[in-house]
Amino acid sequence: MANWREVTESAPEFAARVRDSFEAHKHKTIATLRRNGAPRVSGIEAYIIGDELWFGSMPGALKARDLRRDPRFALHGPPVLLNADDSAASPGDTKLSGYAVEVTDRDQLMPMLAARGFGPDAFRVSHFFTADIREVALTRTEGSVMVIDLWRPGRELHRFTRS
Repeated sequence: MANWREVTESAPEFAARVRDSFEAHKHKTIATLRRNGAPRVSGIEAYIIGDELWFGSMPGALKARDLRRDPRFALHGPPVLLNADDSAASPGDTKLSGYAVEVTDRDQLMPMLAARGFGPDAFRVSHFFTADIREVALTRTEGSVMVIDLWRPGRELHRFTRS
């Protein structure tokens, strides 16, 4: 299982750029799989806390049901435009995918809840997941060139460019 620490240890500069991009905006988009295999796209908040990428949902939410049935997900941190004409450098567009691992153990949840400013009872009213990260992509432009950096566990960081 690859967690955020593995990304950071294997590609520290990439991980820092991804984190800047990922944390530049509070709201993300998650794709899960419905019972019939069709994709479901939902808004979500996700946070890197310690060694883990965490996300959650309200009790009984469809995305939580999807993840409990089939843990595959894709998470998109939207690109951030720094000004109206997009002439300033953007931290990039982050996409992560992998498997959601539901965390129900109170002792595992407490440090994350404390870091988010929640009290000890928050674990009773939400579903919480960590990510088994299978792929992280950061897409950005450098002048007129699109640059895509791709990380996968156990592999070298790979860079693609497109003009």
